[in-house]
Amino acid sequence: MVHVIAIITAKSGQRNAILEAIRANLAAVRAEQGCIEYGPAIDAQDVGPFQTKAGDDVIFVIEKWADLNALRAHAAAPHMAAYAAKVKDLIASRVIHVLSSAE
Repeated sequence: MVHVIAIITAKSGQRNAILEAIRANLAAVRAEQGCIEYGPAIDAQDVGPFQTKAGDDVIFVIEKWADLNALRAHAAAPHMAAYAAKVKDLIASRVIHVLSSAE
């Protein structure tokens, strides 16, 4: 299994627009062969002092894929290219961590 944590930092005030684009793409991504989990997350509220907040402009996309081939197919999917075109001018930065289980 392959784990992915994508960290998207929106330009100021654009987080909701990016979240809307991600949500509009969820069904297509979750229907992809090899997709185990895929969804956006933001800072939880009222957690307490042990939380390190990412900030109001940050979105995490938490993903699990059956294998690297499934992840590669996802990255090349036409709906991902369409999503990228919609949000390219809304994003300040993007970092994608691709991880293997350490168990």
